Amino acid sequence: MAASGAGDPLDTKRGEAPFAQLIDPTREKQTPEQLHSMPRTQLKVLPQRQTRNIVTCLGIGALVLAIYGYTFYSISQERFLDEASGC
Repeated sequence: MAASGAGDPLDTKRGEAPFAQLIDPTREKQTPEQLHSMPRTQLKVLPQRQTRNIVTCLGIGALVLAIYGYTFYSISQERFLDEASGC
């Protein structure tokens, strides 16, 4: 029987699939297969992260502009009310 993590899709003792392990490329030596697959994996994640960052930036910018606009609107209403009441 093969060692756990050596391609076994299911741990027969516990009935669970093994979890992916994070590796630190600066501390551990990788196999050529791992070195080959790392850039491909990073290229898949990069567009998703970039899109998410753009959407987050636009959302925060819209919130800031809404607060800024509401502040100007409320101040202009106060001045109008002050002028109308004659104070």
